[in-house]
Amino acid sequence: MIRELAENANTYTVLAPGDERIMDPRFVIALTSGSGPHATVVQRLRFDGDHVDETVAEIRALTTERGRTVCRWEVGDSATPVDIVYRLVALGCAYDESEPLAVGMVLSETPDDDVPGVTARPVATLAELEEAVRIAHKAFGSSDALTEESVARAATSFQLENHGWRTYLAFIDGEPIGQAMAAFTEHGVLLFGGATREDARGRGAYRALVRARWDDAVERGTPVLVTQAGAMSRPILTRLGFREVSQIHSLIDQLGA
Repeated sequence: MIRELAENANTYTVLAPGDERIMDPRFVIALTSGSGPHATVVQRLRFDGDHVDETVAEIRALTTERGRTVCRWEVGDSATPVDIVYRLVALGCAYDESEPLAVGMVLSETPDDDVPGVTARPVATLAELEEAVRIAHKAFGSSDALTEESVARAATSFQLENHGWRTYLAFIDGEPIGQAMAAFTEHGVLLFGGATREDARGRGAYRALVRARWDDAVERGTPVLVTQAGAMSRPILTRLGFREVSQIHSLIDQLGA
């Protein structure tokens, strides 16, 4: 089950108001607010090898019917058929240039929390959530339009804080320098979106944010952290004790292109 969480995180998160999740034995489509590829994620692929083309066409129809123009395919090691990545590329999908391969990683032991001068905790106000959103989008190089779109949704997102989701901020001398998110499931805690301001990197914000989420996982009786790690985060996660359990290929599908 932990590997399943690592490969198909969006399948198990709490839905926000207005979000939708299409569950099918062959696939899951998670549709959230926003216009970018991360707002429409296709995962947990269990295709019949003789009907890949038809199933992909069905998924594209389901997403375009909902007004989506782009989606993201996340293909874990457990996906079938075994050559599904290559077949998706042949059908017009392209590797995500920003992060074509993520690694599912798991932590089941207490991480090091020796981060002098850095604190981390859940956001307490809407203004803090908005600041966390801005830190994340700045760190990931989002456009101004996409950033403001996400900030505008913060009021709705704030309703989910402590109800399946939590957003965290890291601070130095009371100033927010990093952010991260967690989604709580009955099997473990999913980690999302860790990011630190460029001028504050290397000072321990990332480690402090991991420890804050670990403490919440322990408090909830599910002392396991699960994440999909990109190239930048894998080294620090490895040093913190995370172990690799799976690989996830990410592809972008420009619908109707």
